[in-house]
Amino acid sequence: MYEVEVKVPADLEAVRDRLEALGATRKRTVVQADTYYDAPHRSFPETDEALRIRRESSDGGDESRITYKGPLLDDESKSREEFETGVDDGETMDAVLTGLGFEAAATVRKERERYGLEGYTVTLDAVDDVGEYVEVETEVSAADEVESAREGAYDVLERLDLDPDDQLRTSYLGLLLES
Repeated sequence: MYEVEVKVPADLEAVRDRLEALGATRKRTVVQADTYYDAPHRSFPETDEALRIRRESSDGGDESRITYKGPLLDDESKSREEFETGVDDGETMDAVLTGLGFEAAATVRKERERYGLEGYTVTLDAVDDVGEYVEVETEVSAADEVESAREGAYDVLERLDLDPDDQLRTSYLGLLLES
């Protein structure tokens, strides 16, 4: 599975208005706390990988997921191979990783509003200590589908009156650590 994602800084209120005008479907709002880990056997910042436990709260309840993100696939987006699965207990998963020598690097907290538009998920993110961003993303099953999906994400950004050239490839973790 490949996640194709583009992210730009944005005024979330203006984007909400534009999403409404375009007839986007509002999905839900969640609060996420993502704890990222450093590996004992290699440097994830150097290999451009990420390992995290995401704890998510919404009206539907709480859930935890563990995610591995491979290196970025191109210079034009944040597209990468991604593997994710649910875990029953985020605290126990943290204990497993810590027991294996992984160390928590930082936790990124954000409130996310999700919308559906033209086959893409549009997420409005208010990230603690980092700022406001819009992500447009989709998933594809093969690497040869990434470019077409990325171009589609750029089109969605433009329909939201956002400029794909403003794209940031730095993760929220990276932005938090830079601040």
